[in-house]
Amino acid sequence: MIRNIIWDVDGTLVDTYPAIARAFKAALHDFGKDAASERIEGLARNSLGYCAATLAGEFSLDADAIGEKFNGHYSVIGLDAQPPFRGVKAVCEYICSLGGKNVIVTHRGREGTAQLLAAHNMAGYFAGYLARDDGYPKKPNPAAFTAIIQIHDLKRDETIAVGDRDIDILAGQAAGLRTCLFGIKTDAVTADLTISDFDELYHYLALQG
Repeated sequence: MIRNIIWDVDGTLVDTYPAIARAFKAALHDFGKDAASERIEGLARNSLGYCAATLAGEFSLDADAIGEKFNGHYSVIGLDAQPPFRGVKAVCEYICSLGGKNVIVTHRGREGTAQLLAAHNMAGYFAGYLARDDGYPKKPNPAAFTAIIQIHDLKRDETIAVGDRDIDILAGQAAGLRTCLFGIKTDAVTADLTISDFDELYHYLALQG
């Protein structure tokens, strides 16, 4: 029976990528350049650093300069424009009702993670999180997963890792967990469960009981 979830944040718990793409697009406009929002979002799903570096290479710009402009534009986008995905709160509440734990492993910083959770009244659902500031190797390295399992005394056979990217699934699998891929299935990984809606995860968990 699944009683615990290790969540990713961006693109999983919270729909942040449209806002991230908007900020990168505004940063490019500052340099007189432009790119399609869909392409920027795809690059950002790899990582913000990858997005900045790729755009810098394409437009003969400095990646650090793009990153600095991005940070300025992203900081003024309201958190209400970065909502939790439909059905996420119901899943979190269900895990709490079982006496289980929701925890987070994210490449987002601790402050930004805390702000998102607080803005959407979600902080109370989570027992804790590990973020970029904590210094663990980035996914797909499983070190942060292993650490949060130990910190919160999670049983692997009662825990599932949920994320929207291949690296989330690979890290969860390397940590010995069941995995759930939210979004578009790829050929790169095979998760235990692939969903396009969090109602699907809710029903999967309920059937486990």
